[in-house]
Order: sequence, then structure tokens, then C-alpha cells
Amino acid sequence: ISRDSRHKRSHTGAKRAHYRKKRKFELGRQSAQTKLGAKRIHEVRVRGGNKKFRAMRLEAGTYSWGSESISRSTRIVSVVYNASNNELVRTNTLVKGAIVQIDATPFRQWYENRYAQTLGKKKHASDDEEAKSAATKERSKHLLAKIAARNGEVESALDDQFGSGRLYAIVTSRPGQSGRCDGYILEGKELDFYIRKIRNKK
Repeated sequence: ISRDSRHKRSHTGAKRAHYRKKRKFELGRQSAQTKLGAKRIHEVRVRGGNKKFRAMRLEAGTYSWGSESISRSTRIVSVVYNASNNELVRTNTLVKGAIVQIDATPFRQWYENRYAQTLGKKKHASDDEEAKSAATKERSKHLLAKIAARNGEVESALDDQFGSGRLYAIVTSRPGQSGRCDGYILEGKELDFYIRKIRNKK
């Protein structure tokens, strides 16, 4: 794999003359094709003695919830959309810009603890009990006053996702370069856009 442009024709279509061999600094490496699975990372020595971390398999990442300004480490469930290639969705390949489904539990627990409100329409009795205990647990008057002053509104599309236990998120890190699969939860117009795309694909 070569990243040089000497082998390409010029913009007028003329073939370029060969005046040197390939150089080390023009090399390219094979793509990581990071898959969902038990964490497996290869270390690659690169130019200048630096290191890249080539993730071969990953199962979790740190995702941020922008409107609430928090981030939590959570499990990645599946890849649901990729603008560049449907094959990457079918094979559950993690790349930057991929839309993934993540486990909502860490974010739901944080929300219920902070706002003393339940998120999503609960489907299981055990979840109901857990939510009620979070909402009705013993709190001091001072803390109750603080909670009452907080505004914990969540848009309906996101609330529905909390009910199913899975959230749509976008990957912003480069798993084949940094060995991490981090990103942020989709909200607002961006979430509407990708929900439309996912529906059309099906």
C-alpha cells in the first residue's frame, strides 16, 4: 500500500517519469477493520518511534451526553448505520462516524439519581422497582429543594430510547489509530436525521 502520488498521472493526463524508488515515509498500512468483541489491541511502531494502538476488537467505550454534560463508559451493542458503506454495518465494523447502539443503563442511573425521576417507559417489573427506589429513596429537605430546582427535561425521541434500554450514538474517535471507540449520544435534529436514514435503509 503506497500513499505517494508519483505513480499517478498529472492533471493534464501525462505519465510522470520514474526518478526514484518507493520510500518508507510513503507507506500505508492495512485498515484495522475493528469488530465488536472482547477487547484486543495491537501496538504498532510508527514514524519517529511513536506508537499507534490498532484495535482489532472492542466491546465498550466512553460516550458523552452533551445536553447533560456528562460522560460514562458503556457497552456497545451493535452498529446500525454507516454513511460510507452498508457492508460495515452488516459486519459490525467500528469506524469513525459510524452510528452505534449503546447500553443506556449508566446514563439512566445517573439521571434518576440526579433528578429523582424515571426515564423511559419501563417494561420489566424489576426495572419499575429499581426506578421507584431511585425516585423515592430517603433524601434531606435541603437535597429535595436542590432537586426540585433542577430542570431535567428529555426530548421524547431520546426518552423512547431509554425505554428500550439502548441509545443511538456516533463514534468520534478512530479505533484503528487510538485503540478507543468513544463518541457522543445523538440528540435533537441530528438524532432525527439519523433515525430517518436508518428507517429508509430498512
